[in-house]
Amino acid sequence: MDRNLSPELDVAIRAVVEAGRVTRTAQTALVVSRDRVLKADRSPVTVADLAAQAIMTARLQEAFPGDTIMAEEDASPLEGSDGPGLEVRVLELVEGSLPGLDGRGLSALLERGAHPGGPDGRFWVMDPVDGTKGFLRGEQYAIALALVVGGRVELGVVGCPNLPVTPGDPGSPRGCLFAASRGGGAFQLDSRGLEHRPIHVDGVSTSSRGSFCESVERAHSSHGATARVATRLGITAPPYRVDGQTKYAIVARGEASLYLRLPSRPDYREKVWDHAAGSCIVHEAGGRVTHVDGKELDVSAGRTLPDATGIVVSNGRIHDEVLRAVREVLADGRGYTGSAVEVVP
Repeated sequence: MDRNLSPELDVAIRAVVEAGRVTRTAQTALVVSRDRVLKADRSPVTVADLAAQAIMTARLQEAFPGDTIMAEEDASPLEGSDGPGLEVRVLELVEGSLPGLDGRGLSALLERGAHPGGPDGRFWVMDPVDGTKGFLRGEQYAIALALVVGGRVELGVVGCPNLPVTPGDPGSPRGCLFAASRGGGAFQLDSRGLEHRPIHVDGVSTSSRGSFCESVERAHSSHGATARVATRLGITAPPYRVDGQTKYAIVARGEASLYLRLPSRPDYREKVWDHAAGSCIVHEAGGRVTHVDGKELDVSAGRTLPDATGIVVSNGRIHDEVLRAVREVLADGRGYTGSAVEVVP
């Protein structure tokens, strides 16, 4: 662990642990028809999203009042026709963590996440519930928090409230966190943020012997294009399908060798909060994260990544081989909209 970032990493871990508790409570009690609203892009937003973001923002504000925040959500869901009822449910959920918080205070916390990003200064990047559809299904989702300094990710924490603690053992206790700081290695922690255990990517050096993970939802990743890449690489193991940045954690702890997120269209841009924390953890676990053209992810350009070539996450050993296979698949013209391969809308 980088001693210079120890205070930040400790606060980030505690914030994600606390957010994990409220999201688990919300998921257990979830009634989709009541606790779901729709954003303009039609993706579901839950009470858990807003509650988790408010809690993490409050903890960062307390510890580092001068820092700014880039977050996925804002207060707009509270302003619609369902806003008053939604506000009540969010305030009920955060009462144990933020006693006395009222509607005005909740909106103020949510609006703090509007930082535009960029190459200067330091700011936090958060995704309060990454993998919302997995959350709504009662399955996997992640809570992601990262610190960017001077346009570079310096630490990342990913909470996976439903992920089995022991890789490959679905019957093991569920709930763990993953944390890393630049130059300090990567660790798996228990659901309380304790019991640090170093993690490393797997040792697979031949792609055909590897395994890969991808999104559950076809709307989030092209299953067809990924399957064609796997075929070119000779991978026969079935895909591990899971939502959110849990996929980064799975690669980082050696449970899969590869994670592909292929582009939906030439102008598609990924959101910074969907990759910042997870990419830091994979890097520190010994893996690689790049775009299809081999360039590192650039989190300094704003709230989206500037490159639209797709993202490849691997154990590092097979990375170049995978990049070649992905480029071949995309070069045949069937990786984008209107093709024979299903694509991200």
